[in-house]
Amino acid sequence: MTHPRLTALALRTGPIDGISVSVEAGACLGISGPSGSGKSLLLRAIADLDPHAGTIHLNGNAQTDVAPTEWRRQVTWVAAESAWWADTVGAHFTHRDDPAWTALGFASESANWEISRLSTGEKQRLGLLRALQHAPLVLLLDEPTSALDASNTTRVEALIAAYRARTGAAVIWVSHDPAQLDRVSDTRLALGVGS
Repeated sequence: MTHPRLTALALRTGPIDGISVSVEAGACLGISGPSGSGKSLLLRAIADLDPHAGTIHLNGNAQTDVAPTEWRRQVTWVAAESAWWADTVGAHFTHRDDPAWTALGFASESANWEISRLSTGEKQRLGLLRALQHAPLVLLLDEPTSALDASNTTRVEALIAAYRARTGAAVIWVSHDPAQLDRVSDTRLALGVGS
C-alpha cells in the first residue's frame, strides 16, 4: 500500500482547530491566509517543533514513532528568518560543492563570509541551502522569498521545483503572494483567522 508523502489529520495548534492536509511525493501544497491565521504554527507543528494535537505521518510512519531529531531532518522547516549560531557561513555547512549554491547566486568564497555582513535576502537563500544539504523528504517553507527581489525569487522557485522533481520531496509553501502560489503549488489551502 502506498501512502502520501505527508499526512496530518485533525491537527490542532494555536488558532488551527482540526485541519487535515495530505501531500503526495513530489507535490507542493500552497498555504495562504492573513497574519495570525496560524500558517507558521501549522508548519512548526508538522516539523514537531511545537506542541500539537492530531496525528502526522511521513510515508505512513507516525511522527510519534520517530525520534524528534530524525523527524526534523526528514521534515525540515525553513523559517522566513533562519537562526545562525556560528560566525561564518561555511561553519553551517558540511559540504559546499553542491550546484545549488551556484543556482542561488553564490560563489565558493561565499562560505568565508561573516554572518553579520549578510543581507536578509542572503540569509533566506542560505537558510534554504542549509536545509537542503540534509536531503529532507518534506520541505516546510515559511515565506522563503519574502526578502528577495524578482530575480532571486525566480532562482529559489526553480531550485525547489528541480529538487521536488529529482527527489520526490513534498513541499508545503506558505506565501502571502497569490501569484507565487499559482506558480509553485499543485493544491492550495487558505487559512482564516480562527481556522
